[in-house]
Amino acid sequence: MRLCEVEPGRSVRVKRITGGPVGRFMEMGLLPGTEVKVVKRAPLGDPIEVIVRGYRLSLRLEEAKYLEVE
Repeated sequence: MRLCEVEPGRSVRVKRITGGPVGRFMEMGLLPGTEVKVVKRAPLGDPIEVIVRGYRLSLRLEEAKYLEVE
């Protein structure tokens, strides 16, 4: 499953990064094994707001598709 497919309110764990701006994901704390909670989606679905390591982060669906979660 990809992070862009997770419904708001669910918590998942990053399994791996499959592409995109890998360095940027790592700088934001989105490393394999990190727990991520999807808080909400924008009215049109993009971007999504997540909580990572205690802070809120907005990700575009284009970026979230590169994060494989379980």
